[in-house]
Amino acid sequence: MNPRVGNQSQLSGHERSGVHAIPSRDALQFRDCYLTFIPKGGREVPAVAGLTLSVGDGEFVAIVGPSGCGKSTALRLVTGLLVPDRGEVTVLGTSPDQARRKRLGGVVFQDPALLPWRTVRENVGLPLEVAGVSHSNRSEPVDRAISQVGLSGFEDSLPDQLSGGMRQRCALARCLTSEPRFILMDEPFSAVDELTRDRLNIELLNVWARTRAAILFVTHSIEEAVFLADRVVVVSRRPTHVVSEFPIPLVRPRPLSLKRDTETFNIVSRIRLALEEASR
Repeated sequence: MNPRVGNQSQLSGHERSGVHAIPSRDALQFRDCYLTFIPKGGREVPAVAGLTLSVGDGEFVAIVGPSGCGKSTALRLVTGLLVPDRGEVTVLGTSPDQARRKRLGGVVFQDPALLPWRTVRENVGLPLEVAGVSHSNRSEPVDRAISQVGLSGFEDSLPDQLSGGMRQRCALARCLTSEPRFILMDEPFSAVDELTRDRLNIELLNVWARTRAAILFVTHSIEEAVFLADRVVVVSRRPTHVVSEFPIPLVRPRPLSLKRDTETFNIVSRIRLALEEASR
């Protein structure tokens, strides 16, 4: 049985009018991708085997899987930092290299990687500066991105003057300056406390609602994945491949109270069971 179709009927419950429609056009595609690492003087390590996955234009997809299974490797295939041995990755109909050159996407990592001697405004504007955009032409997109993530008033602050959550918001703003068509997020909120994570989840959904960028979000938290995503993808232990997919038919916009909802709990429980099976 196709897990995506099967779980759709199991998980339905809210009125469909309140659910974000899954778009038909794909922003990101993995087509039967294989990748093997060959350490110096070591044995081959299969990392990805038969990975097939798509993310629609404007869709929010979350990936969960066992620790060390290669979720981050999948993101590196999208950036072009890694190239599959077999199969194909396409980004908005073009290659990852072309997408990077056109600045079609952005990446947010677990570590915000802010330059400590630069202010919030200077960190956020760094990608445009590197791309050769003049200072006068950077100001408007930088200020807009800072406002989008709720950091207005902190433009001249240094990273060590910010909380962990604010530093992650700064990293997200840096990603938004180029108005990306897709955003890759690699466990961006795993280092903050639960209450801060809740606030960042809401802020991310607000940003996504405004930008409609496609998002591929890697997390270890099933609860976070269900709260954020249109669809949750469960991947296997190495070598990585898709085990099952769960459409999330929860109403949008999603209030924090939805995390305590019975339907949310039931969805989380089903995905947890699939993840346990994938970890064996």
